[in-house]
Amino acid sequence: MCGIALLVSGIRICLSSLNLDSISSSSKSHLAFSVDDLKAALQRRGPDSLGTMKLLLPLHSNSSNSTNYRVSSFNEESHVLDNGSDMPESFAEFVFLGATLQLRGVSPVCQPLMDSSRNVLVYNGEIFGGIEVGIDKNDTESLMQSLGNCCSCRSQEHRTTCDFNGQAKGSIVDVLSVIKGPWAIIYWQESSKTLWFGRDAFGRRSLLVHWPTMEDPRFLLSSVSPTSSRLQDSSFEVENGSSGIKFWEELSCGIYSMSVDVKKSDGSFHSEIKKHEWTNAMLKELIEWERVSIEPKPAELNFSHSRTSSAELDINSSSSVLAQNVLTDLRESMLRRISLYNIYQALKETVPVAVLFSGGLDSMIIAALLDQCLDPNYEIDLLNVSFDGESAPDRISAKIGLKELRRVAPLRRWRLVHIDADLSKLTWETKRVLSLINPANTYMDLNIGIALWLAARGEGWICKESNNETDEDKRVNYTSRARILLVGSGADEQCAGYGRHKTKYRHDSWLGLHKEMKLDMQRIWKRNLGRDDRCIADTGKEARFPFLDEDIIRTLLDIPLWEVADLDQPSGKGDKKILREVAHMLGLHNAAILPKRAIQFGSRIARESNRKNFGSNRAANQASAGSVVINVQSYFS
Repeated sequence: MCGIALLVSGIRICLSSLNLDSISSSSKSHLAFSVDDLKAALQRRGPDSLGTMKLLLPLHSNSSNSTNYRVSSFNEESHVLDNGSDMPESFAEFVFLGATLQLRGVSPVCQPLMDSSRNVLVYNGEIFGGIEVGIDKNDTESLMQSLGNCCSCRSQEHRTTCDFNGQAKGSIVDVLSVIKGPWAIIYWQESSKTLWFGRDAFGRRSLLVHWPTMEDPRFLLSSVSPTSSRLQDSSFEVENGSSGIKFWEELSCGIYSMSVDVKKSDGSFHSEIKKHEWTNAMLKELIEWERVSIEPKPAELNFSHSRTSSAELDINSSSSVLAQNVLTDLRESMLRRISLYNIYQALKETVPVAVLFSGGLDSMIIAALLDQCLDPNYEIDLLNVSFDGESAPDRISAKIGLKELRRVAPLRRWRLVHIDADLSKLTWETKRVLSLINPANTYMDLNIGIALWLAARGEGWICKESNNETDEDKRVNYTSRARILLVGSGADEQCAGYGRHKTKYRHDSWLGLHKEMKLDMQRIWKRNLGRDDRCIADTGKEARFPFLDEDIIRTLLDIPLWEVADLDQPSGKGDKKILREVAHMLGLHNAAILPKRAIQFGSRIARESNRKNFGSNRAANQASAGSVVINVQSYFS
């Protein structure tokens, strides 16, 4: 998939049930958006198709409770508009936009979709389970069929209040709650005059929202912010650590509905947005993120320490059984994300999948598992970005990692794509990424966003038929054409990979560590995934996250915390202990002992950014540069 958007006007929307805190601050915004702005933002992603559909709900003067409406649709090929002379003076307008990057099925699909009941769907996501999708089918079409079979009940108490009329129809919430995989959705249910929208429980697909304000009473949803919302306004300033303009915000994970009615007192359209509870019990448990065993008994801890200190992995030990379970589920997660029968037929003549590759623990595990699951006839692109040529830590570890992958998988054709960048020469690229990370607004967000965007774009060089990676004569320009990019997000949050996890453990022991990891998982949608999805999708690729598979999350929560991580051990040994055992099982013995290194540091963009914006690394550290809000004017001065 690629991206979706919605613009709603002509309706008075009540937000009181959402308990929002940001409406007053967003009232400062004076930005104007058109459908063309939203289309341009989605078009930048390089979709195979981009469609627009307009839904009109007219309010006739002689029938204040009329529910008849006209639908006018237009797309890139045809512009057919309903310009009937009897168009009422007052109406509500819904404009749906759907950009499709074809990744599944045997025939192309263009969004928005409308079925025979006049339901409308735009969907940005993948269905890896929960809803049956045929081998030759597209998941958006399958979802449309499932949603079309749902009841029209608007009630939170669907099972006790809905009249089934003898038919066992589920609710919209029921259908969306069982989907396994990343998704964001906007769906109009004609029979109930209800707009449904939301994103998956972990926020693996971006969906931004603009809530109605006094200055701009429209309601907007979009996978990405148009550039104008961040850079075209000349009055953008940074005051007291926050930007003066906050038009967009990340939509909180969940399912929302907006039922449209006519207020008889004044004959106007009005609605109330409500958030619904997930109905899938297993999903609720994953969201709560409660671990089975948090604090070990002394004997259990002693045994775990002895195993971590051992040079050899005892394949018969209980801990190794746990690691084997993780490996098995990771392999299944990988299969769900790259099985060729799920990939659009037209892509099979190219390299279908690439890996965001630093040569570190997470990306090495992903690359090795991809080799096991992908047809051996395909090459695998390993995308590595550096802001310090061959001297960046991630470039060094990537080259070492490539040698290890060639050792464990000698028959695979591996292609390390060297993506070199100079931050001082990335003016237009930086402006583009600024709009992509919005509403994130710190130097750390920008650094990560630029590194991700450049890596995902895949424009660099490779060494042709030479094992000498420094041989200048063997360098050949190369651009990866893969449309699926595998990313290691979620591994650090679930397996205690961050330095703050060790700090929390030292201060508050196991329970403190668990709470910190839980906090990370419950805010990953806001701090990481929305931003990362927008940056990667802008390059014409779809990010997929094997470590954030629902079954992986469940498996890791079932493992005692002291078997997941042993933070009494040094970095590179006890952090992410369970994944280091998985790496050993895959034969990745060098990768299994590598310490954690974030992309902004491994690629050295943080160092270059610190020098550019703060004068030196030392000054940046003193200013806590990572959390400082970007001053756009000074950045480009």
